[in-house]
Amino acid sequence: MDTQRPLLYLTLIFLGFMLWSAWQTQHAPKPVPAPNGVTSTATNTTTASAAGEVPNTALNTANNTVATNSQAQVITIKTDVLHLKISTQGGDIIEAGLPTYPISLEQKDQPTQILDQNGRNYVAQSGLLHTTIAGQNTEGLAPNHQALYSAAQTAYTLADGQNELVVPLTWTGANGVQVTKRYVLKRGDFNLQVQHEVQNNSNQLWSGSEYRQIKHGPAIAAGSMLGGIQAYNGGAYYYQDKYTKIAFANMESEPIDLKTTGGWVAVLQHYFVSAWIPNQTEQTSYSSRGVTQLGNKAYILGATGPVHQVAPGAKDTFSSQFYVGPKDQDNLEKLAKGLDLTVDYGVFAFVSKPIFWLMQHIHSAVGNWGWTIILLTLFIKILFFYPSAASYKSMAKMKAFAPRMKEINERHANDPQAKQKAMMELYRKEKINPLGGCLPILIQIPVFMGLYWVLVESVELRQAPWIFWYKDLSVMDPFFILPLLMGISMFVQQKLNPPPTDPMQQKIFQFMPIIFTVLFLFFPAGLVLYWVVNNVLSIAQQWFINNKIIGHA
Repeated sequence: MDTQRPLLYLTLIFLGFMLWSAWQTQHAPKPVPAPNGVTSTATNTTTASAAGEVPNTALNTANNTVATNSQAQVITIKTDVLHLKISTQGGDIIEAGLPTYPISLEQKDQPTQILDQNGRNYVAQSGLLHTTIAGQNTEGLAPNHQALYSAAQTAYTLADGQNELVVPLTWTGANGVQVTKRYVLKRGDFNLQVQHEVQNNSNQLWSGSEYRQIKHGPAIAAGSMLGGIQAYNGGAYYYQDKYTKIAFANMESEPIDLKTTGGWVAVLQHYFVSAWIPNQTEQTSYSSRGVTQLGNKAYILGATGPVHQVAPGAKDTFSSQFYVGPKDQDNLEKLAKGLDLTVDYGVFAFVSKPIFWLMQHIHSAVGNWGWTIILLTLFIKILFFYPSAASYKSMAKMKAFAPRMKEINERHANDPQAKQKAMMELYRKEKINPLGGCLPILIQIPVFMGLYWVLVESVELRQAPWIFWYKDLSVMDPFFILPLLMGISMFVQQKLNPPPTDPMQQKIFQFMPIIFTVLFLFFPAGLVLYWVVNNVLSIAQQWFINNKIIGHA
């Protein structure tokens, strides 16, 4: 019986995962910088709109409220955490940059760009649909995202000491109905309150609903066939307590048509998300579709609320929220049920979520993510101390009895059944568990995978420094010191374990430290830090057992 074979299989499976993960990390889409000195033109604002973008119940282009190239203006809005551009055509948010999240440490003055009409055709749109007869709309009686609004000014800035900024846009219909579209922004908040206030100055009942939609161009193509799975860039929605991702192409080929109370729609990218959050007490219809604009494809994920009726002389307000910013789990969870699931840990969520929760608490005490990872590793090592100790004792015994195992192997070289029987008798007599050596790696693999996804998905660790040249634990070690230390620690750890009896396995295990070192060159420094600390603690524990417990037994 070859006692090292299960461990070899586990190691090879783990190696395959790490290889896949390394490809994924290296080929994930890079954050997009905010354009420097580029002003959105009226032409771009106008050509981005098409009749096919509004819900099907509002298709009618014969309307003089549709903006022309010379009419649309761009309004700039700046708060401490958001830099926005809004077009007066429809009041669309056509650009959104995050000044507190620079694109890189080398470009600290370049905000990461989320919404980007001129680049990825990525905009947030909303409007009203007037309904006079069920299933039929009348244009000119409500402003959809093609309508032309007016604004009192073209620039708004949240001043020092000011906690709230209100940006109003106004539209007046042919029948005298007036709609004020307001964006309400607050200091330190990535969430916008969006309101459509309807003042019915006509002599007829006004009936209509509010729709919100996110439009995005095709996803960025993968760099190569060896690029692995990239960080997810696509749509998602929450329906009846279920979080579902939907790729851009599937928004047209497999469109959704759902209705529920609450829910939301979102577009995800690495570390960041934009999401329309309707009134959670109202029933909302969710849909998706594809549109073609000047030969270019775009995809739309939308949400339409219930019909409101406004009597002549009366007023009513449609309200929703639009979030555009980092995947901050605590903040997203407060905004809407299930929105924190956009921090997508995948199948390892059951491990990643507890790890991140623990890391948050440690970080609140130490204030540094590098030391947080070290303390997390120590905590996990203490938690599994006794199971690991039992495993190391078994491995130490196997090493102590390695000469007898070798003698049995040579004596029964031509009789596998006799060799297995003799080995099992030795294990029984000396109380050795031949599979005990598998336990440490069985414990380590899920923790490693869980921590990997925490580092990949948690924006809190993006550009997080530790010490010396470690300015960002979410990227690889620039000088490869940690990977080399990991390889050395793995080599030392191997010397403390009993060698495989099979010559071929011996050669494979000899090359493992080298292979792992090469792979770890490209892993996030925070992940390699965890592995190095874990190896050092394991070496100390195993050396103590080998020399102080087994050696004096």
